[in-house]
Amino acid sequence: MRRVLLLLVVTVFALTGTAAAATPADPRITAAIAAWKTSGLYVDPDFASVADSNETLKVIAGAKLPVYVAVLPTGGWFPEKDDTELLAGRLAAANGKPGVYVVMDGYTSHGVANNVEARAYGSTYSTKDQPLSSQLQAYLDTVKQDAQYQPRPARSEPIPEEPESSYPEEKFTVGKAVANGGGGAVLGLMGGGILGGVVLLVAAMTSGRREGKA
Repeated sequence: MRRVLLLLVVTVFALTGTAAAATPADPRITAAIAAWKTSGLYVDPDFASVADSNETLKVIAGAKLPVYVAVLPTGGWFPEKDDTELLAGRLAAANGKPGVYVVMDGYTSHGVANNVEARAYGSTYSTKDQPLSSQLQAYLDTVKQDAQYQPRPARSEPIPEEPESSYPEEKFTVGKAVANGGGGAVLGLMGGGILGGVVLLVAAMTSGRREGKA
């Protein structure tokens, strides 16, 4: 836990010093890129005890596409702010190599396709006590490889927020309230008048029939 807090502090200072960078500096990304120079797997020290690294490397080696896996802490308090696909995209941008990039935290696996003919996005969830290697295989099974998918860079920027409605909000005024109320009253009076006329007409017809019988 102390290491995660320290990592957060280092990340904040790194982002402050490189606010203009296309891919913000992040100690997790730096560590993953360094590990990927010799292996397709990076495991944060805090996850070393739960990672079956040898089996996970076998899954990576058996994949049909290049796969880069980062097992590390994520969350709303990190730069990606719960957008783990964004973190995966930033890892891909920093690494600069085509492939499928998967971020794992022991519970969920998020991934993106980077410049390969494949569709890889979304997430999968682990079952109780499921090994990381099995979690990775479960995620890779969802990846669709096909020439119909055009190679393109993974998203490395936050999703833009939807613009607010351009229609001006109608403000409440006493005049409008009176007008709306007056309109309702007029319609009410008209409806009441019509109904009253029908009642009088029926009454007159009934009275006429009674007089005729008399």
